[in-house]
Amino acid sequence: MRHVQAPAGADYRLAALGELPLLGGGVLENAQLAYKVFGELDSGRPAIVYPTSFGTHHSDLEWLVGPEQALDPQRYTIVMINLFGSGLSSSPSNHAQGPASFPHATMQDNVNAQHRLLTEILGIRRIALAVGFSMGAQAAYHWGALFPDMVERIAPICGSARTSPHNFVFLEGVKAALTGDPAWRGDIFTECPTVGFRSMGRVYAGWAFSQAFYREETYRTLGYASLEDFLVRDWDERFSRRDGNDLVAMIRTWQQADISTGPTFRGNLNEALKAISARALVMPSASDLYFPVEDSRAEVEAMRSATLLPIPTKWGHRVNVPGQNPKDAAFIDAALRKFLSD
Repeated sequence: MRHVQAPAGADYRLAALGELPLLGGGVLENAQLAYKVFGELDSGRPAIVYPTSFGTHHSDLEWLVGPEQALDPQRYTIVMINLFGSGLSSSPSNHAQGPASFPHATMQDNVNAQHRLLTEILGIRRIALAVGFSMGAQAAYHWGALFPDMVERIAPICGSARTSPHNFVFLEGVKAALTGDPAWRGDIFTECPTVGFRSMGRVYAGWAFSQAFYREETYRTLGYASLEDFLVRDWDERFSRRDGNDLVAMIRTWQQADISTGPTFRGNLNEALKAISARALVMPSASDLYFPVEDSRAEVEAMRSATLLPIPTKWGHRVNVPGQNPKDAAFIDAALRKFLSD
């Protein structure tokens, strides 16, 4: 592995992994990971790995990092890593052979690549915490299951060890809305899916927040005059900042996320959960419609040393937007602070 030149003005680094064998077969040629390090890279400091989530870049999730916060760069070495398909790490949009030839990368492929980055380039041998939201939470679960001797704690927030059938179906609806655009040619987009982005946003808006959020018209506290105003200004263009082919690739990764996939656990989720020796703080949103508390509770009961701490909120899956929702952000930060200090 080696570093390669990141785009001019980028606030992240690019690590080249070369050929990356994939769990489902095939190889990702010239695989690259985009990452950002907060704090000193010192072998004597505790390290935290913080993978990104669906449709996000590291810059969208940096709010959890800062002096006197749980993820304090003055105390920890914090490595934020962009998932494959994000548009920064290897993705259909930057694949040298074009988007149609970009192979499917599982969450296990992501975490195996992240492990190589930490150990082979950054020299990190011990992880104090693996933390993430949504798909990043799924990555945190994978870190605990795949590398139990390396990881001391995991904190999955609004995520799961295995994508549930209901979550899979929800994503089918999101994918159908996006690929309903005329630019979809059966396997890739040949142009920007402008209509698909808007359709996807309208579908996603109904799942991202709880019924109470809409019933109580909480969106008005954010400065929106009406429900339609909220949908137009918050959702119609939300996904247009990303590449359509990248989003499809990430949906596929999300749909197939499962810590028990592969030769080690052979699909036995309970055995995979029991293999997690790290202490776990599992924080679902109390009103999440597609990562419900009930699913998290079942996973916690199968783990060796796990605590379930639901986030008491009506914000559904969108608990990690501190500019709009500082109360839930403060709850998450305080819980992580306590978890790291215990």
